[in-house]
Amino acid sequence: MTPMAQSRRRFLAAAAAAAAAGLIGPSRSFGQEPPPETTIIRLAKNRTLCIAPQYVVEDLLLLEGFTEVHYVTSDAGAGQSKALARGEIDFTLQFSPSTLIPIDAGERITIIAGIHVGCFELFGSNGIRSIASLKGKTVAIPELGTSPHLFLSTMAAHVGLDPAKDIRWITSTSIPPMELFAQGKVDAFLGFPPDPQELRARNIGHVIVNSSVDRPWSQYFCCMLGGNRDFIGKNPVATKRVLRAMLKATDFCVNNPATAARRMVDGGFAARYDYALQTLREVPYNKWRDYDPEDTIRFYSLRLREAGFMRSAPNKIIADGTDWRFFNELKRELKG
Repeated sequence: MTPMAQSRRRFLAAAAAAAAAGLIGPSRSFGQEPPPETTIIRLAKNRTLCIAPQYVVEDLLLLEGFTEVHYVTSDAGAGQSKALARGEIDFTLQFSPSTLIPIDAGERITIIAGIHVGCFELFGSNGIRSIASLKGKTVAIPELGTSPHLFLSTMAAHVGLDPAKDIRWITSTSIPPMELFAQGKVDAFLGFPPDPQELRARNIGHVIVNSSVDRPWSQYFCCMLGGNRDFIGKNPVATKRVLRAMLKATDFCVNNPATAARRMVDGGFAARYDYALQTLREVPYNKWRDYDPEDTIRFYSLRLREAGFMRSAPNKIIADGTDWRFFNELKRELKG
């Protein structure tokens, strides 16, 4: 048996055990709902480990009646949002501001659920002890408009800085931003798994903000599930089944982190098992039943307006770019 087949077998066995124990909710969709309007689903794939539920959801989607699950490689920011709006990807987990900005611009994206709380960590060099102390300092990012740029800009605006004027953004295509920080060429770096895990393993820098535990960032969803608006409108049954599988996959990451991490490595979604496992143990995947996704939309919409990235008021974003019907139904169904 190949390693991938062994991993799938372990995953299905663990998922079955978790379902029997009530850890990932009842599988009661068959017989109570019509079949999905389409049996093919396309999800995004990138190097970000925090969207782990998306990487272990495939077999749960097959149990929901889908026959093909395709992963489309994309970046974790603007490129992914464009692919989602164009219908090249059906659904993806993504940092909420990276989805709100294209919704503000009229792109055909709809957010249908909040999945997990923060995973970003801001690292600073000696002398950088707070967000405010970044004034006049250099920060490495992949490029303007990426998730690290958006998140740090919202944090800077929240403490009274002008992110466009007070921070010197350093982009590089030849040297990864994390390596610029590791080499001491910039003052700060904001990363998401596996970058924080690697920096800690190499004992480089110190954490200024951890969005998993530090307020106010830890009080809101980080990654939310967004879908192509036309797909959702044409395929409501399939949409609910996708979300059900994703929420069960999220619970699976909470209750079976070792199996989920092995699945990520065997599936080619993670290079190192230890970093994947550390991510699954550190990111709060257990908050989706407790947090209100509209609170996240309001919070980040206001922060993005402060930072000059958006014009629309939160209520307009909620009206134009969200649909909580499926999430509310499944929160009742998967109440366990």
